[in-house]
Amino acid sequence: MAAPAASQRDLKAAVKEAGFAALVTFGLCIPIIAWGTRQNRDNVLVLDPRWDAVAWAVVIVFVGRLLIVLRQQGASERKSLVRFLPQGTFAFFQRNSRIFSLFGLGFLVTFPIIAINLAGWGGALKWIDNFGVQILIYVMLGWGLNIVVGLAGLLDLGYVAFYAVGAYSYALLAKNFGLSFWILLPMSGILAAFWGMLLGFPVLRLRGDYLAIVTLAFGEIIRLVLINWVDFSGGYAGISGIPRPSFFGIPFNASDEGFAARFGLEFSPLYRTIFLYYLILCLALLTAFVTLRLRRLPVGRAWEALREDEIACRSLGINTTSTKLTAFSIGAMFGGFAGAFFSARQGFISPESFVFMESAIILAIVVLGGMGSLWGCAIAAIAMIGGTELLRELEWLKAIFGNDFDPTKYRMLIFGLAMVVIMIWKPRGLISTREPTAFLKEKKTISADMVQEGHG
Repeated sequence: MAAPAASQRDLKAAVKEAGFAALVTFGLCIPIIAWGTRQNRDNVLVLDPRWDAVAWAVVIVFVGRLLIVLRQQGASERKSLVRFLPQGTFAFFQRNSRIFSLFGLGFLVTFPIIAINLAGWGGALKWIDNFGVQILIYVMLGWGLNIVVGLAGLLDLGYVAFYAVGAYSYALLAKNFGLSFWILLPMSGILAAFWGMLLGFPVLRLRGDYLAIVTLAFGEIIRLVLINWVDFSGGYAGISGIPRPSFFGIPFNASDEGFAARFGLEFSPLYRTIFLYYLILCLALLTAFVTLRLRRLPVGRAWEALREDEIACRSLGINTTSTKLTAFSIGAMFGGFAGAFFSARQGFISPESFVFMESAIILAIVVLGGMGSLWGCAIAAIAMIGGTELLRELEWLKAIFGNDFDPTKYRMLIFGLAMVVIMIWKPRGLISTREPTAFLKEKKTISADMVQEGHG
């Protein structure tokens, strides 16, 4: 009889704590969510009650807090309240990563064909561009930052600065000097790597929170320079009319010299989107290939040693100065590649595209996926970027919440809630186990709980 009594006491305490959290949520929602403001035809401010939204917020917080408390008390293991996947599921995926990599690569290569067959030529444009190209950009950025944060253990909150350097390098050089995209792509990466080294020198002796503050300031400095140096960057107006990449000199336009006319096809903007999709796919795969190769080289092992313990790293005779600089410069280089592609894809850039929120999203991809894991970063990018894009397609929710409900307004709210849930469920990220680069006689999987990732 003691076990049921203890279980009842646990449930009672959990309900009490969840009720208190719901009460606090109700109090916070009154000044923020309970009333919406709008102007009527007489230009008078009108308050619209939104108590249904308050009720949903209170219920979500109550249920979420109840599950969290039950999990902390151990009730989740007995009742399986929050265990969504069997134990060791992600370890299983990692052990068979080669098979899943080949399957994923095959899906990525055939994704445009699948989208065209399912959605047609008109509907495929949205899926290939908004989902395929957009997600792959963040996958590449996540893999680039993974070198700095996941492998070297250097917390970087200003990674968007290198993204901006690559974008503006391509835009200015292409527009003012008429250079080709294929020339400016490596040049943008080299310039971003140079700025990565400039950032690395002042922070050689910094770690942890101090390093994060300096890198955050660097990202903001780059953004403010782009805003205020109007003669150079155009300020808030940005740079428009950026030349687009061509297919071996063949432009994607409706002229007689365009891609469609040259190959006897009917003109469609989808051809350019498919070309950009395969271009960013190749760049992302190049990033993954270089990262995997570097991890097996002495510099990659030095990054991992630096991440685990910098003092021990120094005692082994490893030059931490060059180790940190190579991590910053190589990670920045891939950020520059992604920035150049972003600039060529958009045809217009402005400082508003490189705010701190972009750095936060990229860092969240690395942390949520599991620092040091390429698979984890890819899964996190698909979930975060693809998930937020999917919210644009949830118009059917208006049948539940009313015609005034706009799912796009709640994207960041759901995004933040999902981050909290994942961090509670998998504190070390989705892929929290990894295989060592160097091993003695036998390769063994190491739990992330046994290392100090992020404290190098």
